[in-house]
Amino acid sequence: MTEPLPPVDRALLDEAVILCRSAGASTLKWFTSAELVVDEKGDGTPVTQADREAERLVRRHLAENHPEDTVLGEEEDDVTGRSGLTWIVDPIDGTKAFTRGVPLYSSLLAIVDEHGPAVGVIDLPALGHTVWAGRGLGCFFDGRPARVSTRPGPPDAVLSSSDFAHWDDTHLLAVKQDGFQLRTWGDGYGYALVATGAIEAMVDPEVSLWDIAPMPVILAEAGGRFTGTDGSEPALVPGAQASGVASNGLVHERVLRCLNPETSSPSDSSSA
Repeated sequence: MTEPLPPVDRALLDEAVILCRSAGASTLKWFTSAELVVDEKGDGTPVTQADREAERLVRRHLAENHPEDTVLGEEEDDVTGRSGLTWIVDPIDGTKAFTRGVPLYSSLLAIVDEHGPAVGVIDLPALGHTVWAGRGLGCFFDGRPARVSTRPGPPDAVLSSSDFAHWDDTHLLAVKQDGFQLRTWGDGYGYALVATGAIEAMVDPEVSLWDIAPMPVILAEAGGRFTGTDGSEPALVPGAQASGVASNGLVHERVLRCLNPETSSPSDSSSA
C-alpha cells in the first residue's frame, strides 16, 4: 500500500493564499479601465500592464522571502533556485476575458515540492472569491471546506471548457452525444466550479503549465480528479505539452473515453 504523501506546511499555504489574493487585487485598478492597453505576445496571445504588474508583485515577494526557490511565470523569465520548492504564477488566467470586461478571469499560484503538487490557489478578483488547497490539508472556498459534486453523469452533469476552438470535432461530438450539458465557463474559473461542486467536469485540450499548475492538488483535496486528456498525470515542468481534465471523479473515465475513442475498447460502456 502506498504511503500518503506528507502534508504541506500550513504556513506556506496561508502565505500563498495571501500572495495570490494580493496579485489579484492589483489587477482590479485596470479591470474595465479605458486606459488599459492590450499588447500581443509572440504567440499571438494578449498581455496587459495588469498581467505584468501582478506577476512582478509576486516575484518581488518571493525574491525577498524565498530567494532560494524556483519561480516560473507566464510573463517573465524563469528563476532557478536550489531549495526544492517551485512557485508557478499566472497573473491573469483569462486575459481575453479580462480585456473585454468579463469578471470570470483569475489569478493562479501553485507550489510544487519534492513530492509533487503541494499548494494551489485560484483567486477570482472581480468576483471576490478564492479557492485554495494544500496537500493533506483540504480544499477551501473562501475559508469553507470545498467538495466536488456527487452527480454520477449525464443528463445532469455539466462539462465546461475555456473554448471549443482547440477541440477535435469528433471528441466534441462524442461528449455532446454522450449527454453532457456543455458550457464555456473557462480558464481557472471553470476549474474552481468543479472543485466547489457547481459543475462536474472541465476540459482544456491545450493549455500552458501555469494554466493548470494549481489544479492537481485543488481537485485531489476536493475529492475529485485531475489528469491530462490522455488520462496521464500532468507533468508540471517547463516546456511540457499540457492539457487538463478536471472532474468530480465519478464522470472522469466517461469523459476520457469521449476524448480517446481510438483507445476505448468495444466493451466500454457509456455509463460511468
